[in-house]
Amino acid sequence: MDNNFFGNLFSPKKTSGKETTSSSLPVLYPAPEFRGLENWINTPPIASMRQLLGKVVLIDFWTYSCLNCLNAMPYVKNWHKKYKGHGLVVLGIHAPEFGFEKKYQNVLQAVKKHQIKFPVAQDNGFRLWRAYKNRYWPALYLIDRQGRVRYMHFGEGRYQVTESAIRQLLKNS
Repeated sequence: MDNNFFGNLFSPKKTSGKETTSSSLPVLYPAPEFRGLENWINTPPIASMRQLLGKVVLIDFWTYSCLNCLNAMPYVKNWHKKYKGHGLVVLGIHAPEFGFEKKYQNVLQAVKKHQIKFPVAQDNGFRLWRAYKNRYWPALYLIDRQGRVRYMHFGEGRYQVTESAIRQLLKNS
């Protein structure tokens, strides 16, 4: 994907006809409703995005044998720790690349091994993955308090930019 696209996400002007708000992040689209999530870890099941209205939500699509996902995980864990008291909810959506990654016990073991404290759910059928039209591991989607996707990033890197987007939404939305 063209890196200029992501640079445009921080333009304070309208971008490609997308609505903007007090934050410089454009409103991209309404966050898709949860579909197909099961085996929640570190939390009781969250049945709906509506339960998270009023919070800033960071969705991290990952899988435990993906090196890029594991390289990005310390940043995601740090954002959870640093901003959970300020209204950020981090959700790890485990979408398996390989069959062995579908096994709940393997995911649970990976969550414990990597000391992941934020909620994790399995998306073995890729229903939420498809609702987001996602195609990458890792993939980050940042959702504002009104339930709108405001930022996305695919792959490793851009950690300072992503944290800046988190801070903007916590402050402005």
